[in-house]
Amino acid sequence: MPWIVTAGDDDFAAVAEKSSLFVLVDLWAPWCGPCRMVSPALEQVAKELAGRVKLVKVNVDAATKTSQRFTVQAVPTLLLLDRGRVIARQAGALPAPALREWVEQGIGASTSESGRSH
Repeated sequence: MPWIVTAGDDDFAAVAEKSSLFVLVDLWAPWCGPCRMVSPALEQVAKELAGRVKLVKVNVDAATKTSQRFTVQAVPTLLLLDRGRVIARQAGALPAPALREWVEQGIGASTSESGRSH
């Protein structure tokens, strides 16, 4: 599924920041219960918004530079990127409907600011 990928410190820029799509970044850890609970919801939203949003999953234990760069203090932390720029941030898990609404609000706000089409 090209709209769901995994990235680490070495390939985060190429996978997430250079994407022409909006990027939903899931900063997670394998020991984190809420991370495991939100993962199916994230994948569902990525499938529903395929072609508009790409989900990039980053294990913060393995990608410490990426984690530090985004000042991750809790997991899961979700970021929405537009051409590498953070346009929305969410600490903690959300159910799928709230997650989709959060992503669409971020896309809508960024689109109206930049004149970018969906």
